[in-house]
Amino acid sequence: MVGQIAKRRLGASPVEVVPLGVGCWAWGDEEYWRYGHEHGPADAIDAFDASVAAGLDFFDTAEAYAWGKGEQILGALVRKSGADVVIATKYAPLAGRGGAAAVAKGLAGSLRRLRMPAVDLYQLHWPDREEAPIAAMMHALADAVDAGQARAVGVSNFRAGEMREAHAVLARRGIPLAVNQVKYSLLHRSPEVDGVLEACRELDVALLAYSPLEQGLLTGKYTTDRLPPGERAQVPWFAPENIAAAEPVVARLRAIAETHGVTPAAIALAWLLATPGVIPLAGARTAAQARDNAAALHVRLDDSERAELDAAAEAWRVGG
Repeated sequence: MVGQIAKRRLGASPVEVVPLGVGCWAWGDEEYWRYGHEHGPADAIDAFDASVAAGLDFFDTAEAYAWGKGEQILGALVRKSGADVVIATKYAPLAGRGGAAAVAKGLAGSLRRLRMPAVDLYQLHWPDREEAPIAAMMHALADAVDAGQARAVGVSNFRAGEMREAHAVLARRGIPLAVNQVKYSLLHRSPEVDGVLEACRELDVALLAYSPLEQGLLTGKYTTDRLPPGERAQVPWFAPENIAAAEPVVARLRAIAETHGVTPAAIALAWLLATPGVIPLAGARTAAQARDNAAALHVRLDDSERAELDAAAEAWRVGG
């Protein structure tokens, strides 16, 4: 079954991936994801191995994930396994860092932590026109491609207009804008209404959907009486009123999941996978989560099931 998974190209770039990525924010992050408390190194190894065994080949990290530890962990896992995978990381345009002039040094640091000569996808983590003007940053990313240190480049958290500007600058260098990584899920529908999804399709840019499970809310394991541990319980989507509002969506996910013999998480990811141009990035802290996520690749929702989910999530369509 793994061999039957068709790959998708990241925009007009040369990079092809199985269309369900693994988000690696939780690997190494102690404060938010409680690495070392709720899960640890053995779990990360198991989650990576289970992802690869299920046919997943796209792993997304960032220098800001546990301030470099995330890259170190992912690099070590790749080296240990010898797996042929696609690696993406991101540059953080922190205030005072130096903007475009600091990109080359930032990428060198990422490659050193990953212990790799190049990455498949290098992204700007968020826009900051004062610290990192878009034109200058895109030229710096293009330089990374020209230097052979990145096969493709992208952006993250960019609005539609910012995407268009980035795309135009890169086009003048003969390099495509491969991706825009934004939050998108059944409960966060902003890309449908703010022009980002439309712009991605128009410009041939892949939309990488982060937090596709709303950090666990769409798995059905959290309720107003059972919140995630630590800082995650304090974020807006785990407020009691939002958990209650999500219950109809979670109920439909459970019902549809039962008919397909998978988990609610797999159905939530399958809903995104059926959206043209969208590649979800689902975090996996354990092997079980990795397998649950990967099952989405083999689920085909029919029109009535998608309509049921859309109807249940109607209240969130305006932006979530």
